[in-house]
Amino acid sequence: MNFDFNNPYLSTRIPIFARNVVSTSHPLASQAGLRILQQGGNPVDAAIATAAVMTLVEPVSNGLGSDAFCILWDGKELHGLNASGPAPKAWTPEYFKAKYGADAATPPMRGIDSVTVPGAVRGWVAMSDRFGKLPFADLLAPAIDIAERGYLVPPVVQGKWAAAAPLLGSQPGFAQTFLPWGRAPEIGELFRFASAARALKAIARTKGEAYYNGEIAEALAKFAKEQGGSLTVADLAAYQPEWVEPISREYRGHTLHEIPPNGQGIAALIALGILEKFDIASLPVDSVESQHLQIEAMKLAFADVYHYVSERKTMTVTTEQLLDDAYLASQARLIDRKKAQDFKAGNPVKGGTIYLTAADESGMMVSFIQSNYMGFGSGCVEPEFGISLQNRGHGFSLKAESPNVVAPGKRPFHTIIPAFLTKDGQPVMSFGVMGGNMQPQGHMQTLVRMLDYKQNPQAACDAPRWRFNAGLEINVEAAMNPNTVQGLRDLGHHLDVINDSYQDFGAGQFIWRAGEPSVEGYVAASDPRRDGVAAGF
Repeated sequence: MNFDFNNPYLSTRIPIFARNVVSTSHPLASQAGLRILQQGGNPVDAAIATAAVMTLVEPVSNGLGSDAFCILWDGKELHGLNASGPAPKAWTPEYFKAKYGADAATPPMRGIDSVTVPGAVRGWVAMSDRFGKLPFADLLAPAIDIAERGYLVPPVVQGKWAAAAPLLGSQPGFAQTFLPWGRAPEIGELFRFASAARALKAIARTKGEAYYNGEIAEALAKFAKEQGGSLTVADLAAYQPEWVEPISREYRGHTLHEIPPNGQGIAALIALGILEKFDIASLPVDSVESQHLQIEAMKLAFADVYHYVSERKTMTVTTEQLLDDAYLASQARLIDRKKAQDFKAGNPVKGGTIYLTAADESGMMVSFIQSNYMGFGSGCVEPEFGISLQNRGHGFSLKAESPNVVAPGKRPFHTIIPAFLTKDGQPVMSFGVMGGNMQPQGHMQTLVRMLDYKQNPQAACDAPRWRFNAGLEINVEAAMNPNTVQGLRDLGHHLDVINDSYQDFGAGQFIWRAGEPSVEGYVAASDPRRDGVAAGF
């Protein structure tokens, strides 16, 4: 570990140094994870307990109707889990065109026809069965307690809650569940979630079976039918998460690992593969030149990802082709160091999210992410059990030529991506960044700061970020150096300076292994863009 521990940015946070660590975007969730570790659980147990609490304390980003992904180091090797759910069996392009018109390009953004099979709960069970130590029911005890007793709503969560109220208040079940006083809760107001407590107890008692084969499944199917949707008990019962081998790419002597498609993690690998062709470390860390190269590499990556990536078996190119070194070198040559460009997809063929991470002194490390997609997701909430349903179906295309065209039982293109860093086959860091297409951008920007510029994880977390949107459009945080902002504009980037960091630049959690876990332990960081807390002992 050769970091500079001076933090040049506005945040006054310092990294956490401990042998057992949980890092999340809410203090109560971090406390739940530590409670499980202190009871003899391992980081997988802690991650499940923390994820369950996050469905309650940050409902603006995730819920019991979420999907999830995980990359974990079990002490010997890496494992990936894809707990994203598929389309209901009734979904076809014709299904949507008949309901929403022949010109519809995607399933709707909100409402019951944006809801795919939720995967998170069965993902928790899969993790517990394979790697957990404590009984599954014990892991949900902290969340059940919080749901029943309630919690005081913090400022960042309240702001997004209030913003969602006028947009989603008319969706079925939303007002009943999330606007109990006819409005969003105020900052510091007590919010109790009795219906979610009922669901969590059933999930704990049956080890998730109530959700996919029992009373919750029946309630979800009944709710969907009442709203004109097509999710059935059979769709829920058929779902199983998938253990997968992470995909990877070398960068500066380290290896970044991501979940393979249907997710967008490959975008970070492509961007770093392009950026590796430049001597970034020779440029000042927050300079126009350094930021420009990173932005252009990310734009090239997204051009390919949006054109080619879908569920892996339906892609027309392979991940190996997209990560081919010669191809990435040719893509790097497209970058003009003096001018911003609007890139299109290349030809690689030859011829509303929460993230958490936990680690313990045994060496196990867990990188976990869970999301309802756009804030509260579909806006639809099954009222008996408080299940706020995601809107991942909106990620499908209705165009027959798209690799991401909707089909029965197919998984949509996914934005949520946990990440993991190794060196010489050994674990280095579990980390992730939240926020739609900000996630691979955040992976790349923070890794460049740590690996090229030796900034410590908290400084890399605190540093002002940019976010590529489309074409030449870039958002930058208000804390970015005005000279850098002007310099990027001079190169042709269309920049908007944004004050709302939570909405536009995500937030991250990082756990870096400092040495032997039982001796040196870890260095952990949590993002100030949310009420994040890294805690340990």
